[in-house]
This record gives sequence, C-alpha cells and structure tokens, in this order.
Amino acid sequence: MEREDTAPAKEAEGEEETDKGGILDVLEKIGSVVVPAGVTLYAVLYMGFQEMYAVFGITPEQAGLDQSVLLGRLLGTLLPLLLLLAAGVGFLVGLGWLLNLITRGRAGRLFRALRERPWIVAVIAGVWAGLSYLGFFSYVSVGESESLDSGDVIFAVALGVLAYVVPFRLLRRKSMGRAGMKVMIGAFTGVGLGYLLIIQMVFGAVEVQNTGQSNTLLNTLGFQDQWAKLQDSSGKTLYDGRWMMLLGEFEGGYAFYDCDKMQTFRKFSESTILVDIQLQPDREKGFTCGSLAEGAKKGQ
Repeated sequence: MEREDTAPAKEAEGEEETDKGGILDVLEKIGSVVVPAGVTLYAVLYMGFQEMYAVFGITPEQAGLDQSVLLGRLLGTLLPLLLLLAAGVGFLVGLGWLLNLITRGRAGRLFRALRERPWIVAVIAGVWAGLSYLGFFSYVSVGESESLDSGDVIFAVALGVLAYVVPFRLLRRKSMGRAGMKVMIGAFTGVGLGYLLIIQMVFGAVEVQNTGQSNTLLNTLGFQDQWAKLQDSSGKTLYDGRWMMLLGEFEGGYAFYDCDKMQTFRKFSESTILVDIQLQPDREKGFTCGSLAEGAKKGQ
C-alpha cells in the first residue's frame, strides 16, 4: 500500500517539475518583468506630457489635464503597448516551443543550461540594463541637437557591464534576489522605452505646431486636436473668423493655439463662444502654419 500511495505523489512531483521549466513558468517570469516596466513607463510618460505642452508654452495643468485625466490618457497609451508586447511575447514563446520541438528538446536543454549559469545571466541582464540607457542618451542628444552614434551604444553596453553585472550576480544567489533582478530589468526597460516615447511626443507636438495636424501617437495619447472659430459674448466674430486650436480649458480660461501666427494665448471662457467646432480637420496637401507670422516678419 505504501508503494501505491507514493507512486501518485512522485508522479505529481514530476509533473510539477515539468511545469516549473515549461511555458507557464516562462509566462510567469515574463509577467514579473512586464508589470514594473508598465509602472515606470507610466511615470516617465507623465514627464512626456510636460515636454509636449511646453512646445506650446503652457503646462499640462493649464490645458486642463489634472491627474485623473492624465491617468486615463496614459492608460489609453499603455493598453495598446501591452497588447503589442503580449503578441510579441506569445510569438517568441511559440517560436521557442517550435525550435525545441524541431531540435528534439536540445534547445530547451540549452536554455536551461544557460539559466543555471549565474554569470551568463548576469552579463545578459547587465547588457540589457545598459542598452536601456540609450533612451535617456537619445533624450539628452535631441535636446543638444545631436544624434547617437556607435560610440554611445558601446558606452551604454560598457556601463551596463561594469555597473550591474556584479550586483546582478549577487542577486542571483537567493530567490528573493532573483525576483528583485526581474523587477529592476522591467524598470530599466520601462524607463528606456519611456524616454524614446517622450522624444516622439515632442516631435509630434512640433509637427502640430508647424503643420496643424497631429500624428497617430498623439491621437493615441488623447491629444486634443480640436479646432473652432471664436466669437465674443455678443456674437461678434473674433480674429477674422480664423480657425484656432483648442489646447484645453483650466480655471475659467481657454488655451488656444493660433496656427496662422504660431502663438499660444488664453481667453476667459465666459466671454468666448466656440463655433464650428471640428476634430482633426482635413488639411490641403502641403498646408503649414505661420502664414500671418511670415507676413509680419516681412512687414518689419
């Protein structure tokens, strides 16, 4: 009886060990990296909104973006990214399973052998952490009107190896440390990706400033590409009936962008009527802002 009772227990242990090294275990580990990456990406994108509205000379708060509104807009950005990431992870897991099937388990054994060597894992994690710095380097380079080159990539990799390989190796000694390393890798990934998105947000805002049209990224972020003609409280048409871009409303005042003069201004909402409101209006090919601004410069 004893042998019969212990047989199912051993079989269950064998199944548990199989699951531990299988697809579910991989997905669990991926999830422990994705969550901190999403949290840090959310934090960095908040800075991106500040940089984006700084192009128009205002703050997100002056455009009526409080914490609750920003939370909704950032979640609207993170969800598509998570969907793309989930699809990419699923593809890689399926590809790994197929490769393991084709090689009759050799690929899986090689992967497990690499995982069991702490220094190899630490070096890979350190290089990945170093490459995450490229997002920050790109952000700084754009501010200084420069571009990244191969030297920056080499420096980032060297920084990751010198600064993080030994700490990651020490973290690999205990299960708590291994979990902490996954969180750090996720955080590095989120920060690096976040800085790259900030750059694209700023470029998108400059594009709106120059052409009066927002791109797909800004639309995903919920940027208000809304235009209207203005009247005063008596119904008199203002600014010769020209279209103004409504950036937002805050504390009883509208924030507008005048595409023709390339200026940002505010008006009290009580004395301003919005008429002929349009979202993402169609522009003729080659349209650019600044027609009146260029005329003013020539007149000077």
